[in-house]
Amino acid sequence: MRHLKAHRKLGRTTEHRISMLRNLATSLINSRDDRIVTTLPKAKELRPFVEKAITLSRRAASLEGNTAEVGGLHLRRQAAGFFHAGNYRRAAATRRGQTPPPRTAGVAAIRRLFDELGERFKDRPGGYTRIIKMGRRTGDGAELAIIELVDNAREKEAQASARKRTKGSPKKKAETKATGIAADKKEEAGNEE
Repeated sequence: MRHLKAHRKLGRTTEHRISMLRNLATSLINSRDDRIVTTLPKAKELRPFVEKAITLSRRAASLEGNTAEVGGLHLRRQAAGFFHAGNYRRAAATRRGQTPPPRTAGVAAIRRLFDELGERFKDRPGGYTRIIKMGRRTGDGAELAIIELVDNAREKEAQASARKRTKGSPKKKAETKATGIAADKKEEAGNEE
């Protein structure tokens, strides 16, 4: 029996595995296309990991009233545990006249998570990611998969173009109706003779 064995070890120690999941989550949140390519077992482990962080941002987006600011800060700090921290000792590393080192990707991911994705998934009760299998990699035969955030820009464009194709223009519909009616009348006239 395999009770209490919920997650894959992925051939790594605990620290390495958590660090890898944080890196993958950061890459997914910061990616321009809202998608990354990785192996299938990693994608399956990443899905619940990143969805918990998105749920925190969704909760922060729905907060209202006096406690919204304090509650939002608390949720932001909780979500920071899913990403790598910013530059350690950033202020001590800078001297007068020097430019500070840039913020890390984890800070940018938290900013995007709470500013953009929390609002985007505000009304969605769960299921923020999708896994698409790609087949096997040629080098080592590992199964590859795309993990992407749902309701992304590409998906919305595809839905809009599909609506345009099915909707059609009203003039064309009227023309096809008129030609169809005219053809029916000709057939009826031909049948009466």
